[in-house]
Amino acid sequence: MMKIYLILLMSALIQVTELHAQTPEERLEELGITLTEPGEPVANFVNWRKVGNVLYLSGSGARVIGTVGEDLTLEEGYEAARLTGIKIISTLKAAVGDLSKIKQFVRVHGMVNSAPDFYDQPKVINGFSDLMVEVFGEKGKHARAAVGQVALPFNMAVEIEVTVEVED
Repeated sequence: MMKIYLILLMSALIQVTELHAQTPEERLEELGITLTEPGEPVANFVNWRKVGNVLYLSGSGARVIGTVGEDLTLEEGYEAARLTGIKIISTLKAAVGDLSKIKQFVRVHGMVNSAPDFYDQPKVINGFSDLMVEVFGEKGKHARAAVGQVALPFNMAVEIEVTVEVED
């Protein structure tokens, strides 16, 4: 009898937790993050392409310019990646409407405009990855590459491409 009671109690606790789970939009508000409309592409491409239930986002970067390890510190690179994450969430919102429709982040390709002797690209891209987990929880975890580049378009510090699975 005690075992059945414990199972029922655990089931009730899980249901209450699920009822009070925050949406990504609520988390953004709690974090004080305001989304903006994504800008138009700067060349002959689109901001995103949906194939089936997979959404592919073009590379995106915040307006932080410079080379990490030369013009910018690791901390400034981390912040650039976080700001890029906010820009990417804005693009996701425009693409799917309700951020709760994102089932999971699949893959992230993070590129860092790096000085020749800078080797902490993963720490820079953590600015993006940490934000995705803050906003989306477990759904925000992803497979990832974090690589150094000799240059990025417009001298951006960071550029990130994202692939997510969405609900149909």
